[in-house]
Amino acid sequence: MPAKKVEARVEQLRRDLTEYARLYYHEGVSHVSDAEYDALYRELQALEAQHPELVDDASPTQRVGAPLPEGTSFDKVAHEVPMLSIDSLFTTEEVDDFVTSLGRFLKLEANELEAIAWSLEPKFDGVSASLLYVDGKLTRCVTRGDGAVGEDVTANLRTVRDLPLQLVGDAAPAVPALLEVRGEVLMRRDAFARLNERREERGETILANPRNATSGAVRRNDPAEVARYPLQFFPYGVARSEGAAFATHTETMEALHAWGFADSGLRRRVVGRDARIAYHDELEARRDDVPYDMDGVVAKIDDLALRERLGSRTRTLRWQYAHKFAALEAVSTLRAIEVQVGANGRLTPRAHLEPVDVGGVTVRHATLHNADHVANLGVRVGDRVFVYRAGDVIPQVEGVSRSAAGDAPKDWDASLPDSLKDTDGAVRTGVFHAWRAEFQMPSHCPACGTEAVAEGKFWRCPNRFGCPPQLVGRLEVLCGRGAFDIDRLGPKLIQQLIDAELVHSPADVFHLERDALVELDRWGAKSADNLMAQLEERRTIPFDRFLVALRIDEVGPSTAKLLAGAFGDLDGLRAATEEDFLAIDGIGEVAARKVSAWFDEPRNLELLERFAAGGVRVVPLERRAGGGVFEGLSVVVTGTLESYSRAEAKAIVEAQGGKVSSSVSAKTAFLVAGDKPGSKLKKAQELGVKVLDEEAFTAFVRGE
Repeated sequence: MPAKKVEARVEQLRRDLTEYARLYYHEGVSHVSDAEYDALYRELQALEAQHPELVDDASPTQRVGAPLPEGTSFDKVAHEVPMLSIDSLFTTEEVDDFVTSLGRFLKLEANELEAIAWSLEPKFDGVSASLLYVDGKLTRCVTRGDGAVGEDVTANLRTVRDLPLQLVGDAAPAVPALLEVRGEVLMRRDAFARLNERREERGETILANPRNATSGAVRRNDPAEVARYPLQFFPYGVARSEGAAFATHTETMEALHAWGFADSGLRRRVVGRDARIAYHDELEARRDDVPYDMDGVVAKIDDLALRERLGSRTRTLRWQYAHKFAALEAVSTLRAIEVQVGANGRLTPRAHLEPVDVGGVTVRHATLHNADHVANLGVRVGDRVFVYRAGDVIPQVEGVSRSAAGDAPKDWDASLPDSLKDTDGAVRTGVFHAWRAEFQMPSHCPACGTEAVAEGKFWRCPNRFGCPPQLVGRLEVLCGRGAFDIDRLGPKLIQQLIDAELVHSPADVFHLERDALVELDRWGAKSADNLMAQLEERRTIPFDRFLVALRIDEVGPSTAKLLAGAFGDLDGLRAATEEDFLAIDGIGEVAARKVSAWFDEPRNLELLERFAAGGVRVVPLERRAGGGVFEGLSVVVTGTLESYSRAEAKAIVEAQGGKVSSSVSAKTAFLVAGDKPGSKLKKAQELGVKVLDEEAFTAFVRGE
């Protein structure tokens, strides 16, 4: 392709990818499929690899940079405009007093003060940052720090997917020559929960809440690690602008959105005291529905000229305030610690608390994650503990307020909640309830009595086929939307079927008989007919969703798609070896070992036969297509490359039809080795695998 055409194609790809990302992250609209987006992205990567002179910092491929050298700290940067604090107000009376004081400062009559327009928005609980754009290009990102000096975290914030690297140039008004944007880095609660699930599966420390997770991510030394966090950015104002002038905050925020920034959709312009209070009360009532943690409302005078007149105090700005919500943290007494058995057999301690109101919700239970977490908290039964709740995130104990001391209260044993007792009144197995008792993970599963086994920080019941809670959990996964999507079978009905001994394995769902269902309590002919009809509809299922339904350890929806795409059907997967699994980029050693072991277990093979006997038909998927200089070849990338990140090198291989593996084997065609390649180079040399340095890799990609 001629040089001019290459350059034009690169620019077009960058514009298209930037616009598709903006529409996806900001508008919730997908103008192309994921596969189409990925193909365009890989094409751009390949062109930039072949023409490094065309690489630009604002390209979508350049979000992830190199890590800081070990032991290096972030550079300190002084804010040109200090990032001052906000006055926190907790009652409507305090809000009224604040606004009245503004009236006195401005020498306004009551009716004039009431006519002032305000811009209201959530006070998101994230990490504040200041972004500098020069000629529309992101050049520096700085944390708030102490308000006067922050830390340069540019490389990390460039990984935030909805943060524009290049402002949209054809929007109105025109992009200014210099723009300093202030905003909040944060993450959704559901994304945070999924992040913690993945960390727990890998045996990593559980993060306390989205705000702490965000703060930790922003200050990591490796941008590639930061990119794993589901961070987002919402602007809340402009500190400096050269080449664009605005009359109101509302105009400013609308311009930011036009230039490419995300908009939460929650900002509102209002006039009058009642409207301000109503917005606060409305948002507080909705705080569990809004997917981000927020602890109040920020109210700002909309008129920028009026703000100039008001100015600032030593630490705060006079023209804005924060009207806080009721606290989401409270103190309660730890009544007991119960060990629960999860769907995968994991034994998890759960706190039983004296009922306490946390942000308008009565909390009686909180997660304690694992035995190490309990030990680190230093909690004992009877302690007064801090309880934290944030929306849909499960409440958790964050520390000890006051340790239990002296003798137990007289009614301590008698007041133990009935939910912790069997029908005969005896305390259930696996419940620690004695005054000042220290928690220890039991040696046997409290549900079935099987000896527990240690797996890193966690303990698990290995009785996968006979432990009742595990059967319930496996059936819930099977009936879930990501698998067979049998919505007529919820948790209570699943438990009922197990208690009635109608199901002994997940596959038994497809062997249920109408007449047996009709005889159950609260089941009628219509309910049974509806379930039987749905089961008939759901007997045909795509391969990847069937893998999710099997509840193989380490195989969630994303891993299931990788396996289904690589092996096509169940026979191909069964015939694969652990080495074959490791050859798939995205499949690690633990997952490879778990999948391989699953098919070595005779009872799992019996389960597959039981599904087939129940009429379940698994629809195969087409295998991934190849194409290019690496077609059909397995490649491993190791070490530090100068011209590419490792992720970029992998994407180039895949764009050229290759398959990227995480480990070297006899099936490896090439090892692409950068600086400090480590043990993979030695293994490649021992196996006679061809090694490409960076120059040779680039030449091979170009076909030279």
